[in-house]
Amino acid sequence: MNSLSAVLNQLRMQLTPQQVADFDRYASRLLEVNVRTNLTSTRDRETVYRRHFVESLALLRVLQDRDLVRSPAIDVGSGAGFPGLPIKIARTGVDLTLVEATGTKARFLESIVAELDLAGVTVVHARAEELAHDPAHRGAYRLALARTVAPLPVLLELTLPFLAIEGVLATPKGSAAQRELRESTNALAELGGAIEAALSLELPVDGPQQTVILVRKTGPTPERYPRRPGMPSKRPL
Repeated sequence: MNSLSAVLNQLRMQLTPQQVADFDRYASRLLEVNVRTNLTSTRDRETVYRRHFVESLALLRVLQDRDLVRSPAIDVGSGAGFPGLPIKIARTGVDLTLVEATGTKARFLESIVAELDLAGVTVVHARAEELAHDPAHRGAYRLALARTVAPLPVLLELTLPFLAIEGVLATPKGSAAQRELRESTNALAELGGAIEAALSLELPVDGPQQTVILVRKTGPTPERYPRRPGMPSKRPL
């Protein structure tokens, strides 16, 4: 993406030549693997940068402005690594866990983390509903990230159990953001969360309007949550 430097200037970010090279290699490997496995619907380099890298970095800008870039962090339903890996490449000091339930995607994440020699990244091939009951992960994170995983009431059940008290969930949402916020009142009360902010995601490139929803973990999540796989989506709180 020839305009990457211009985008970084608009986001008030600086990357080292190595970080720029890491993004380039990430894009190349993603497109190469995507030919034979369905990692993402994206099929060209320009769209990889615009829809995945730039949107992830715009989310990072929001988090930086509010002093919410925290470690350890967890990316739930990471897919091909978004938004977690671009944030990790740009902020190398963040310890990051990527959770992905699909085996082919989890293997891709493992391979690109190794290829880019990213320290402090763990890939876990698991369902969030099951992993959140593992004592090693439950209540263990200060920041949770999630993108296009599920409607907000469902997403809260999948993510808040991973957060320590005062931890924050950051999730970009599209045109249904306000409706999802209204529908999340019961889930927030049940799971121990509170909406901290709903902020416009300022993108330096053309793209659909997005809202970043920030949720603060204000109290403990009852042990019964999340429910067994499939239930959060089938019967949202």
